[in-house]
Amino acid sequence: MSYVPIVGTSIRYQLEEREQEILSPYAALNMHSLGRRVQEEDDVCDIRMPFQRDRDRITHSKTFRRLKHKTQVFLAPAGDHYRTRLTHVLEVSQIARTIAAALCLNEALTEAIALGHDLGHTPFGHAGEATLNELHPGGFRHYVHSLRVVDFLENRGRGLNLTFEVRNGIVKHSKGRNDILPTASSELPVTLEGQVVRVADIIAYVNHDMDDALRAGIIHEDDLPLDIKAVVGDRHSKRTGAMVRDLIVETLAAGDGRLHLSPKMLKAITDLRTFLYEKVYQFYKVHNEFEKAQKIIRDLYHYFMEHGLMERNGLSWELRRQQHVWASDKIAHRQVCDFIAGMTDRYALSLYEHIFLPKPWNV
Repeated sequence: MSYVPIVGTSIRYQLEEREQEILSPYAALNMHSLGRRVQEEDDVCDIRMPFQRDRDRITHSKTFRRLKHKTQVFLAPAGDHYRTRLTHVLEVSQIARTIAAALCLNEALTEAIALGHDLGHTPFGHAGEATLNELHPGGFRHYVHSLRVVDFLENRGRGLNLTFEVRNGIVKHSKGRNDILPTASSELPVTLEGQVVRVADIIAYVNHDMDDALRAGIIHEDDLPLDIKAVVGDRHSKRTGAMVRDLIVETLAAGDGRLHLSPKMLKAITDLRTFLYEKVYQFYKVHNEFEKAQKIIRDLYHYFMEHGLMERNGLSWELRRQQHVWASDKIAHRQVCDFIAGMTDRYALSLYEHIFLPKPWNV
């Protein structure tokens, strides 16, 4: 009797062959992955490649779903059209996939990194991050916490057990106000796909944060310096498209396995980022709301350190853990930090109201 291959195995083999035939020599192949933190038995019937499985684990996680109620720039926005942390990662994902497709890189890996890169963000955006960094003895960085989420906190403490390439792209995605295209390899993800997400992140946020600031009336189109406008265009879609196109064209022309931007585009993006820091992120109304958010995070942190964590039981809040059972201050700080970092804006506001605001007395 002739051998009949398992359907899943046949499809998996075809996908691996296709990657080798189609993708760039600089692309990360599934078959060459450095693997997972905990080795898993390979499901021969699974038609998904490892990076596809990582993407699916991220999008089906509770942490990913909570991103829809976490701040991007404007705290707990009431308007329907302002960006949240979830819409941000979706925009990053689409920009990154466009770039990856043009450069013949691994789109599934690119998408997995993009969708997972901000899982560790706190409520109230960078205001929450700055406060936890101040309060937690070990400091707090959202990109490091994103890795903690996928390694330890998700899936009831078992983590998502992602591949090394996705984990590396997540923890190396952030740049702050450092160079957009650093030359030191230590600052970059090990895969070109991870580096694409790193740049796509800034292309996404400088454009959508400007769009939101225009919607909020904080800035106006005429406020954008003419030298920036001359390079990137005068509309949201033009600006994003110009940046993406320049990155693709310059990288393909160089052909050296690194990302490139033309000097004028690199300067325009850098100047636009500086413009947003000065005119939007430090705008007094935005800054004032950040200070209020920081007080909420600070008060919750101190309360939990003293009284223990809270959980909702039906319609009421109850203490989950009392202070005297903390094994050590280090464990207390770690669990309180994890608890607060995982909150959505509205969860933090609701809990703060329950703990600190007086309630009408019902006779």
